[in-house]
Amino acid sequence: MKKFTAASYEEFCQKFTLEVPENFNFAFDVLDVMADETPDKLCIRHVSDDFTVRDQTFREVADASSRVAAALAAKGVKKGDRVMLVLYRRLEWWHVLLGLHKLGAIAIPAPAQLTVKDLVFRCNKAKTKAVVVDYTVTERVEAARAECPDLELCVQVGPAPMPKGWTDYGTMLSEARAYFPRPADDDKLACGKDPMLIFFSSGTTGMPKMVVHTHEYPMGHLFTGMFWHDLEETDLHLTVADTGWGKAVWGKSYGQWMAGAAVFVYDYRGKFNPSALLKVMCEHGVTTFCAPPTIYRFLVREDLTQYDLSNLRHCTTAGELLNESVFHAWKKVTGLTIYEGFGQTETALQLATLPCMEAKPGSIGKPVPGWDVRVLNEQGEVCASGDEGEICVRLGTNVPCSLFVEYLDEPELTEKAMHDGWYHTGDKAWVDEEGYFWFLGRVDDLIKTSGYRVGPFEVESALVSHDAVVEAAVTGVPDPVRGQVVKATVVLRPGLAPSDSLTRELQEHVKTVTAPYKYPRVVEYVAELPKTISGKIKRSEIRSRDAGRDGNAERRATVAGFVAQA
Repeated sequence: MKKFTAASYEEFCQKFTLEVPENFNFAFDVLDVMADETPDKLCIRHVSDDFTVRDQTFREVADASSRVAAALAAKGVKKGDRVMLVLYRRLEWWHVLLGLHKLGAIAIPAPAQLTVKDLVFRCNKAKTKAVVVDYTVTERVEAARAECPDLELCVQVGPAPMPKGWTDYGTMLSEARAYFPRPADDDKLACGKDPMLIFFSSGTTGMPKMVVHTHEYPMGHLFTGMFWHDLEETDLHLTVADTGWGKAVWGKSYGQWMAGAAVFVYDYRGKFNPSALLKVMCEHGVTTFCAPPTIYRFLVREDLTQYDLSNLRHCTTAGELLNESVFHAWKKVTGLTIYEGFGQTETALQLATLPCMEAKPGSIGKPVPGWDVRVLNEQGEVCASGDEGEICVRLGTNVPCSLFVEYLDEPELTEKAMHDGWYHTGDKAWVDEEGYFWFLGRVDDLIKTSGYRVGPFEVESALVSHDAVVEAAVTGVPDPVRGQVVKATVVLRPGLAPSDSLTRELQEHVKTVTAPYKYPRVVEYVAELPKTISGKIKRSEIRSRDAGRDGNAERRATVAGFVAQA
């Protein structure tokens, strides 16, 4: 597809069509084709934690993926085998991922923060046959290995010594040719509706589930790269995401390359440093940028006038709700609008604000063409404008190619999510009269207080707009009179200490920013919020912790800080 422009959302929807080629395999049908047609074009610019720069062309990436496919095939890995990748943002992650696509093995991206217990759980749940890991993860995998009976091949990337029975990545590749043509045998070619990826969900509401996507899945990200990220062939795009999660393939490969752009990777390790990120963005002339709202919140706290962001022309965000104060602060300094979007591990982009649309701060936009997205009430009826309900995707004959197939080996969970002709996302929203969607939170996150329904994000957004607050999580706690009251768990700016006067100030601030009935009657100060390893706030953990306290605990000092109630 060639990129086009549109004057309005309606015109865009009329123009956009997506046709998935028969027997599609991204690595053969996109990467290798681009390597043949534009062999010297920049594919990836990689900046390591020590700021070392490595550029690779489409030819180099395609050859590296073929070598990986050939090397793993020689080790006995075949179509349908499941291979876990734990590689941070190393260049090898792209080589191995694409090599697995060619080989037909199913890739399982995983974050490097996994514990031994996590690794045992995931390897066994997915019946993982092989792992390819960064050398800093080897010790944990080795500790888990004895409890993983399906694990046959362990490959280490990096210079450290290896345990007995492991395979060195460099040696393995040196013994293979950079040649792996598209298999002519249907039994060996993986394509179309064959499984390609297994993502583990982030586990915000329970144990992680295995989300299965097919080889058609990358085509759904053509929209992500070409139109939401607004990419041209001359662009250098940066999506800030760990390679262990679905957001990495949203912004670090498929859609960006189908748009002809190059992918920029900053492989920072350890704690996120906003000034270092801004430095590399400036030095390398990043032109388009996507990051979760948390990253933007840190960036706007820097003195952005000290950084030359003149090459930056388009910004997007997804993963959680963007606070309106951050939206305006970013635009004030950079002049750039942040375009929001919504999707899940189970999907590609479902809802988005596009360049041809007015961006309403706090809105996640309108349905992406090809996605029939509605807000349904508990009776399964489409909600009227302004009424709250669950975000659902219509199933049927035109199911989007990037909608997941199933929760692997958990048919009851699949059936719970997909029934009565709809995929139920578990996320709540409402739609305004212009068709814009407004996200409220997970179904379980909504707070019912004195007859009102309060979504956490609006209160969190109000709190973080106060200079004293770095992060906030809003939940409900039981109350004998109101049913529930709104509680805020707050991380303060360094140097500030909790106090009753600060609590009252924050409560009054929320009352002035949003409807007064939404203000937090309970405020707890903590050093950090509980989060999944993907960085999402675990409100369920806060609720569980609160449920374990006795009735007077809300008024007592806690290990984390202290709680004030009004």
